Amino acid sequence: MINIVTVVLNYKTPDLSVKAAQSAAAAMADFGGVIVLVDNASPDDSFHQMQQAVRAARWPAHIDVQVLQSGRNGGFGAGNNFGIRAGLDICPDAEFVYILNPDASVEKDGIAALVSYLEANPRAAIAGSRISGEDGAAHCSAFRFPGLASEFEAAARLGPVTRLLKDYVLPLHVPATSSAVGWIVGASMLARTSVLNKIGLFDETFFLYFEETDLCLRARRAGHEVHFVRESRICHIGSVSTGMGCWTRTPPYWFQSRWYYYSKNYNRAYAISATLLNAVGTVCWRLRRWAEGKPDTDAEHFVRDLLSHDLRALCQPTPEASIRAIGMRPDTPLQISVD
Repeated sequence: MINIVTVVLNYKTPDLSVKAAQSAAAAMADFGGVIVLVDNASPDDSFHQMQQAVRAARWPAHIDVQVLQSGRNGGFGAGNNFGIRAGLDICPDAEFVYILNPDASVEKDGIAALVSYLEANPRAAIAGSRISGEDGAAHCSAFRFPGLASEFEAAARLGPVTRLLKDYVLPLHVPATSSAVGWIVGASMLARTSVLNKIGLFDETFFLYFEETDLCLRARRAGHEVHFVRESRICHIGSVSTGMGCWTRTPPYWFQSRWYYYSKNYNRAYAISATLLNAVGTVCWRLRRWAEGKPDTDAEHFVRDLLSHDLRALCQPTPEASIRAIGMRPDTPLQISVD
């Protein structure tokens, strides 16, 4: 039997996290392994609520279920790394690691579809699901890697620019077939444990956003591929913990992650060039919006915040990558097991 470590990272959404874990348990009917629910130091009573809910729920007899407290809110990457290492400590022979967002539910055959796909495509190291909202509408879950051209195109939002730069448009929306892409969102991601052993886990320097992009880029640079799998489906509410869809002003950690991604993976000149192209594109869009009387839907003071953050970051050293190895065992004194 193939063993899988499934991680659900919670931050103030205990009910949703347990439901996500239950959907994963149903989808692991033909697989062994462990489901790890990690509370990322939520300031509420999430940890104890998840403990109680897990005790009260029914789980498949062949799957171990753990509720763990990370002890600190280090962000998406750090919290999932904690769960991955804990899960592999419990199930060291797991061939795959599966990441599922707490505000998502995977269909019954969703994990099996990802496993079958990776087994049939040996060059693929990471596979992601087709994502839909509660209303059934498809969400974009596959992307090209961001770069200079995509920064300008996404900010300008002009038809002629998009047509000229069509090969650099960031979102791939829903590809017509399962195939290789640049990166996939971490809401439903299956990775080979052997590849994670080689390239490391999430870079914990990212607090939130760009960490899965960075992981997929590292896999690509190590000679592997990242694939979108249409046959695997999840329902994703989206941004429940972060509130991204309701931002009135972009939080500092988004700018920090963006700057770090570019400066780490390319260089600081590339990062500042991306910022300037984004600013120029945004000015083009605002001129058009003003001329056509279109509503302003952008976050407040975006360009000002972007430029001010990146100018400050340019005067500071780029943080060293914090990529922790699988073998580093976490301190997990608070846990329960449901057999």
